[in-house]
Amino acid sequence: MKLAPIALAFAAFTFSAPALAQDDLSQKQDGNVVARAASPDGKLSVTISLDSEGRASYAVQRAGKPLLSDSRLGFLFTDAPKLDRGMSLVEIKRDKSDTSWTQPFGEWTTVRDNHTEMTVRLREKADLKREMDVTFRIFDDGVGFRYTLPDQPNLHHANIADELTEFAFAEPGTAWWKPAYLWNREEYLYNKTALDAVGTAQTVMTVKLADGTHVALHEAALVDYAAMNLQRAEGNTFKASLTPGAGAPKVSRDAGFSTPWRTIAIADDAAGLYAASRMTLNLNEPNKLGDVSWIKPGKFVGVWWNMIKGEWTWSRGPKHGATTAHVKAYIDFAAANHIPGVLVEGWNVGWDGNWFGNGNAMNFDQPTEDFDAAELARYAKAKGVYLIGHNETGGSASHYDSQLDRAFGYARDHGIPVVKTGYVTDAGQIERVDPDGSQHREWHEGQWMVNHHLRVVTTAANYHVSIDSHEPVKDTGLRRTWPNWVAREGGRGMEYNAWGGKNPPEHEANMVFTQFLGGPMDFTPGVLSLKGSDNSDIQSTVAKQLALYVVLYSPVVMAADTPENYAKYPGEMKFIRDVPTDWSDTRVLNGEVGDYATFARKARGSDDWYLGAVGDEQARSSVVTLDFLDAGRSYTAEIYRDGPGADYRTDARQSITMETRQVKKGDTLTIALAPGGGEAIRFVASPKKARRR
Repeated sequence: MKLAPIALAFAAFTFSAPALAQDDLSQKQDGNVVARAASPDGKLSVTISLDSEGRASYAVQRAGKPLLSDSRLGFLFTDAPKLDRGMSLVEIKRDKSDTSWTQPFGEWTTVRDNHTEMTVRLREKADLKREMDVTFRIFDDGVGFRYTLPDQPNLHHANIADELTEFAFAEPGTAWWKPAYLWNREEYLYNKTALDAVGTAQTVMTVKLADGTHVALHEAALVDYAAMNLQRAEGNTFKASLTPGAGAPKVSRDAGFSTPWRTIAIADDAAGLYAASRMTLNLNEPNKLGDVSWIKPGKFVGVWWNMIKGEWTWSRGPKHGATTAHVKAYIDFAAANHIPGVLVEGWNVGWDGNWFGNGNAMNFDQPTEDFDAAELARYAKAKGVYLIGHNETGGSASHYDSQLDRAFGYARDHGIPVVKTGYVTDAGQIERVDPDGSQHREWHEGQWMVNHHLRVVTTAANYHVSIDSHEPVKDTGLRRTWPNWVAREGGRGMEYNAWGGKNPPEHEANMVFTQFLGGPMDFTPGVLSLKGSDNSDIQSTVAKQLALYVVLYSPVVMAADTPENYAKYPGEMKFIRDVPTDWSDTRVLNGEVGDYATFARKARGSDDWYLGAVGDEQARSSVVTLDFLDAGRSYTAEIYRDGPGADYRTDARQSITMETRQVKKGDTLTIALAPGGGEAIRFVASPKKARRR
């Protein structure tokens, strides 16, 4: 396996201690406050305090009102005293930046990065006299902070047992969260509880405080470190809880590094949080891959849903899904509907037998005998379609490591630009084998797996292959740095609607203001039949399935149903064909966490806009103003809305009304959502009028 790319990638995220100046060392004020900084608009402020025992803490205020009260900073180590008491302020450095950068693809073409920065250096007064820097970047809609542990005489290597980082909310509130450290990885429904009733939560955790302010806690730039969860300490205070590894330290690194950013997105309402989530991208390093024109966002169909429903199998046999004949049929369907990709699962040797949690038989460059790889590559190319690969590891990550170059060489040689990876095993059961042959078990989001995922992404980039990782480490914005990491799963997607315990109607309205604040998810929408395994009903309407293509962002998006089912819905299929996966602008028109959300997005390279609205189990209605449309132009609104009597609980879930009307900027539309319903609209722009000379 080639190690150079990952070594370079890690080097890019390794920092020596910044050279801090003595230009702004604050005197103690307001009791124990030793430093403060404010956002560019002055609305948010951060203060750093040292208590009587020298414990450092930070606090966040919004419009002069406490948002986070004094929250501890520091580290616990496995082989050294904690870094906590007896600290003194040594130096302060301040900076600011207001720049913009362009995404190769995404929800916005241009992202503005406007922040102030404050770095404080803290040093133990006695004993080891170790130092740590804490850097705060303060945006108008959020705060990010991270630690830097410089290389120093009494700290050359850090074996971190945990962080002492806290988030102490200043008032009560309501939280939307899903549990950490349970067997099913990240794939849980979101709980809605009082803030002081949260257990140990994964991030993103979204909070609505008593005064209505919305806050989302997460992290950015997770590299060579353990993922952070949130453990409620007492009351409304939460402590960072780093994901365990196979050994005692949760993180082990040579000093001279910075941690991931801990992020606090802040807005007046749920809709505002979505825009605030751009902070996660801004806290990541710029693109390190250079020319990424080879990365192609797009839709795909897949030899998948029939397996999910149990009608076909991943393993070889009479019901094998990934056969040459089946794949050719999907290629034909994709070509006829101008869908560029076809996902194929179960195409390779290794699926026979019990592979869950033990994928050591998986071979990622050896097709089964009924899958003619060369012929399918030729056939797909002739039809103007590409195949999307699938590398399921069964949790055997070291086994996959040993085949990365072979796997992505195979993908390149067969015209496969995207590979979906998978790590299906219980949490804490990732198989790791070290070079000396010793065997270990890892968590999906521990430091070792964080590094494994980056090995996969950087190796894939060498072969111009993009990665859509399932059962992944969570998204922390690294798609900015490595744009070929196009999407992830890590939540309860459409497949759960095929089985028992289906996703409830509120699920998508929950996820868009929680998990999707971290980044795109491969949710696999578009099941127009609304049928899962054993002919069971999905808790949705047809219109909602269309709306999900606008509401739930991913640069690679599946049309998850089968060609046979899509043939029954020619009108609805038009929207799936039309809707893009790459956008130049995104607006959240309204929304409440877990209740409803309405998005408008502008297609990149086009003047057309798309609107998607989803709700929960209740019938809901809202009025939206079309202020996002261009002035002076007319648009044809192609509307797909819940039809008469539509209801996810009855056979009328299939009821849909398709209509057109002329609209312009400033017009209003009433969005009426049925129980479990949705609405999708394409706004087709009229040609621009030529200017008179």
